[in-house]
Amino acid sequence: MPKKISIFEDNEALRKSLEELILINNGFEVSGVFGNCLEASKHVKDNNPDILLMDIDMPGMTGIEAVKKIRAFNTSVIIIMLTVFDDNKNVFDAICAGATGYLLKKHVSDKLIPAIQEALEGGAPMSPSIAKMIVQSMQQNKANDYKFTNREQEILEHLCKGSSYKMIAAEINLSFETIRTYIKRIYEKLQVHSATEAVSKALNEKLI
Repeated sequence: MPKKISIFEDNEALRKSLEELILINNGFEVSGVFGNCLEASKHVKDNNPDILLMDIDMPGMTGIEAVKKIRAFNTSVIIIMLTVFDDNKNVFDAICAGATGYLLKKHVSDKLIPAIQEALEGGAPMSPSIAKMIVQSMQQNKANDYKFTNREQEILEHLCKGSSYKMIAAEINLSFETIRTYIKRIYEKLQVHSATEAVSKALNEKLI
């Protein structure tokens, strides 16, 4: 059975190109073509497409907003974002909202079908730098589980670099006793009793 693909793209010429590329490939069919994503959620509910090609910047509602709405009720549909710019914060935000991956519009003619195939095989088409941003974000979120303040996080990073209390105090211009108090709070949150344990836990859990 052909995989159903729906297109959400406000540029008419690109919309037609996407549709033509899909139609000439066996195994795919176009289940909908739209110039905006205002009705994207309704379309997904009514037609259950396998794949969405979603422009990031569209009138009325952005692709990122549409992804959030769709993911609230459907976690299985593949969503590939279309963008003019690589490694842009909007791409990162779209991935974090639930998009599967993204494709540069200038590469649509030669990379659209490979990107769709990669996503169908469980992959996530994206650049290494976007992937790195996501890993860093996940690490930051994990650190937030301990509810570190910005200052505590900063001091923990210094501890992991091997800095002494005195060195940390000098580096961030606080008194030795203030640093000692911060580190005591860090130990309590990490449930450890020494700098060695704190550093080991921070590194093992990728908190920095």
